[in-house]
Amino acid sequence: MTVTRRAVNISRRFIRNADELWAVVRDFCAPWHPAVATMIAEHHGHIRRFTVIGEDTVYRERLTYFSDTDRTMTYTHLEGIAGLEHYSATLSIKQTADACEVLWSADILAEEPRATQIAEGTAHIFGLGLDSLASLKAGVNNYPAPSRSITSEPFSHPITGGIALTCAGAPSEYLCLFLHGIGGNRSNWQEQLRCTAPFMQAAAMDLRGYGGSARGSNQTTIDDYCNDILQVMKFFGASRLVLCGMSLGSWIATSFAMRYPEQLAGLVLTGGCTGMSEASPAERENFLESRQAPLDQGKSPRDFADAVVNLIASPNAPELVRKTLFNAMAALPATT
Repeated sequence: MTVTRRAVNISRRFIRNADELWAVVRDFCAPWHPAVATMIAEHHGHIRRFTVIGEDTVYRERLTYFSDTDRTMTYTHLEGIAGLEHYSATLSIKQTADACEVLWSADILAEEPRATQIAEGTAHIFGLGLDSLASLKAGVNNYPAPSRSITSEPFSHPITGGIALTCAGAPSEYLCLFLHGIGGNRSNWQEQLRCTAPFMQAAAMDLRGYGGSARGSNQTTIDDYCNDILQVMKFFGASRLVLCGMSLGSWIATSFAMRYPEQLAGLVLTGGCTGMSEASPAERENFLESRQAPLDQGKSPRDFADAVVNLIASPNAPELVRKTLFNAMAALPATT
């Protein structure tokens, strides 16, 4: 079978100012189209990942040309449409004497009969979008609300097995999961969650025995931590993870990567090491004693949290950051 080219050209004339209509559609990742169910911006808004109402398919498109002066944008299809060789589309708005014309066109390459099917579907989608422009105004509050909206505000969610999570962002194929250090909890990652949410769904988990997560009845092993991460991944329906670990969380993230490399899309490590495998027996013993000594003296983490904050916080750390660190350490049970 040979590849066939199909062209789609749909236009509408509006008794409105061209700049007014362009203000509605110029944001490449805005969910203004009535068929959009979810929309997520990637790569600083140059790629949009979206689903449509009534489908589970994830579509991705890349912005290739943009001009406010010409009121024109061009984009190409990256994934989602089966049997496609090439797909590029252009949306432009031209001012006339007493109105404006909106033209939406596409250039499609595929084998038949798939090329014709894609062209017909594209014409339908373009038509729906242009018809909706008559009633839309600039500003996200006037767009049709997606069925699963994007949020950058973290919210807490305990899942089966007693793992406590703080989550942000809309459901996506990838999950960015943050793992705290030995004196922390999921509250350490509030700002990172807000920054990550526009690009993919993000979550920070309390490790076993920390924050809102159950400690369990047995000594926790590294495999327990890794299994908890797999459970969180399953809960969100993510196909791959970007793991971000700090200190103890960095060690856990590295251990997970060694066990399940196929589950990872990225690995971010800070303030961590590979464990104590390179240390001498004496160094290991000193390390353990230095951490157990205050507890053996009957102290709780709250009693020495101030000293630890003074040790690890930078000299110019804001008071809010120091307070967050103190609260996380003070909440840590001595049994953990």
